[in-house]
Amino acid sequence: MRLTRRGLLIGAGGAGALLVAFALSPRRYASALVAGPGEHVFDSFIRLAADGAVSVAVPVCEMGQGISTLMAQIVAVELGADWKRVGVEPAPPSPVYGDAVLAARWAPLWQPRMLPALADTPDDWLARNHAEREPLMITAEGTALAAFEARLRAAAAGLRAMLMQAAAAKWNARWETLDTAGHFVVNGKQRPNDQKLAFAALVADAVAYDPPDPPALRAEPPKERPGQFPDGARPRYPRLDLPAKADGSFVFAGDVRVPGMVHAAIAHGPQGDTVLSSFDRKAAEGIPGVVGVVQSKRWVAAAAKTWHAAHKAVLAMEPRFHAAGRIADSSALDARIDSALRKGAATRLEAEGDPDALLAKPSLTARYDIEPAPHAPLETATATARLAGEKLELWLATQAPELVRRQAARAAGVPRRNVVVYPMHAGGSFDARLDARIAVEAVEIAKALGRPVQLVWSRWEEALAGYPRTPVSALLSASIGPDKRQLLGWRTRMALPATAIEAGARLLDGADTPGAQAAARGRADPLACEGAMPLYAIPERAVDHVPVSLPLPTARYRGNAHGYSAFFTESFIDECAHFGGAEPLSYRIGMLTGQPRLAACLVGAARMAMWGGGADASGQGIACHRMDLAAPEGLRSGFIAVVATARQEEGAIRVDQLSAWLDIGRIVNVDIARQQVEGGMLFALAQAIGGSTAYAAGLPTAGRLSQLGLPLLADCPKVDIAFAESDEQPFDPGELATTAVAPAIANALFSATGLRFRRLPLLSEGL
Repeated sequence: MRLTRRGLLIGAGGAGALLVAFALSPRRYASALVAGPGEHVFDSFIRLAADGAVSVAVPVCEMGQGISTLMAQIVAVELGADWKRVGVEPAPPSPVYGDAVLAARWAPLWQPRMLPALADTPDDWLARNHAEREPLMITAEGTALAAFEARLRAAAAGLRAMLMQAAAAKWNARWETLDTAGHFVVNGKQRPNDQKLAFAALVADAVAYDPPDPPALRAEPPKERPGQFPDGARPRYPRLDLPAKADGSFVFAGDVRVPGMVHAAIAHGPQGDTVLSSFDRKAAEGIPGVVGVVQSKRWVAAAAKTWHAAHKAVLAMEPRFHAAGRIADSSALDARIDSALRKGAATRLEAEGDPDALLAKPSLTARYDIEPAPHAPLETATATARLAGEKLELWLATQAPELVRRQAARAAGVPRRNVVVYPMHAGGSFDARLDARIAVEAVEIAKALGRPVQLVWSRWEEALAGYPRTPVSALLSASIGPDKRQLLGWRTRMALPATAIEAGARLLDGADTPGAQAAARGRADPLACEGAMPLYAIPERAVDHVPVSLPLPTARYRGNAHGYSAFFTESFIDECAHFGGAEPLSYRIGMLTGQPRLAACLVGAARMAMWGGGADASGQGIACHRMDLAAPEGLRSGFIAVVATARQEEGAIRVDQLSAWLDIGRIVNVDIARQQVEGGMLFALAQAIGGSTAYAAGLPTAGRLSQLGLPLLADCPKVDIAFAESDEQPFDPGELATTAVAPAIANALFSATGLRFRRLPLLSEGL
């Protein structure tokens, strides 16, 4: 379909105009953005005001990862805009912003629930077609650049061409000879270099022109070299959100104020199948400022003029819950997983050859365990709901705005088209804000009280009611040749719930907790075991999944399966190297056939950390990992290698240094890439030394941040990061950075102490 001015441009006030969204089959949708007086909207991504100000619609949740700045930068570079005149705004829920890359990746999560007549249709077509009809606006898996960079560049290039055509008409020149820079159209090829026209002077004329088809993109996409900005140098594109966040003026969900609004606090039942049985309503009503109490099947809430009064009222009610089914308890959880690992029926998810015969008598086996971990973002779940007649408005940070719309509309009893979601920036998430329950609860409270409500979960409720990272146990086996060095066979047997399918049922179907767990029960889950297949050239290797049904609901978590599968694999490969008396670095590189980028990362990290071979008592350990993402232009890959220097003293782990070398392809913004990697590595450090919780009678044993054993500033090691020079497609490093830290620390501790640490957190199994 030809890209025309009408298809690209939504003129001033033209809210009903149509545009084309391209996926596997083109469709037309109403514009997602509404142009105000004197404004024009281009391809639902760029809003250009009469004074030349540019605003970029961001269809993903900003959680501190810097994606808003990245998307604005892509538009600014392609458009030739002045960075000081570029801003961002959250994109409204719309199929226009469907993430086809994520849809294709998550195809296995919903394909079984498609119409039977489509059962033979390829999964990726089904998923992407579904994403066109339903707005798959979900922020997860680091797909934003792969999904939106090309579309942002195309929109900006189309607008740039229209502005240049308007300028060319004034100068009687060919528009192809012009360029844009600093918010001006410039003519430096046929006229003096100082001849230029501001965007603001051209907007009115530019909207009359058609953009070229295909878009006339700049010769190269925006790119920054790793060594471009020495320490202390100001980045070319500083973060747009940083000044307001630094001075405290940034508006988060808890800062929203609506006329007539009251504040609400809530108490949930223990994890598992629990039901509210009793509470003291009169005790709450006796608290000054309380305006009402609302109860549901599994929770009770109080509303008051201040949140502290509401919270005090909830505590005063002393709500009690009774078990209607199984309750999460760590001893029972561990027993179920242990039994499944030893005796459960497994499904083979991935294999090269068949290692079973070789592993009838394995040369080496080791078991690894992962404890459940809460997300523990700094900002607890917060939502404001205002229901006026048939219109419902919601203010909250969410990674899944369309899921929020669907579930909130159902709770309010209004059509989905009458629900307006105002997406807020999240104060951290780590995938916690994929949960839409806070919106439903706020709506139900607002509906019951007949007034706007802001519901805030306390820190205890965030720990209690949040869905944690799944517990996992894995048995790894290796067959090693007579020389004790050549790996002949490898098998990873993992026992865990089908946690990705469970999370998908909530996200894609809107299933409640029991329904999501039922959808996952007994099913093999490739996404829940992703990254467990070793990258090394082992002739016979396989990954098996033993599904486990647990009374503990589980959810997506930063790093997802790679966060634990890399720990298993890179710890066990170190054990294999030690079994054969081999040096860990050369042992890995010797088996990385066809993996030059990963081998280069290992060499780079070793050189940067002055790797000494991981000899006894050196306290050095090494690990690496790779992540892949299928995108329209082909496979995108990210690679990381980490060297850790660590020691154990007085029952605690001390990590002195982390050195990481990454290859994440073409880097759009070096400063943000470095921030993501530093944050991801410290997040992984927290998971290595703490960050987990057990459950007793459905209650988390770590219900406060202080109980999670998170590293303090004094505990943080020196962190050195380097990026490979690369022209490959960019790969988001936010989750990649979490993968190799824990195994590198575990391997370093073995070097320092001679003890193998096979459980996360690393000291949770004792010494």
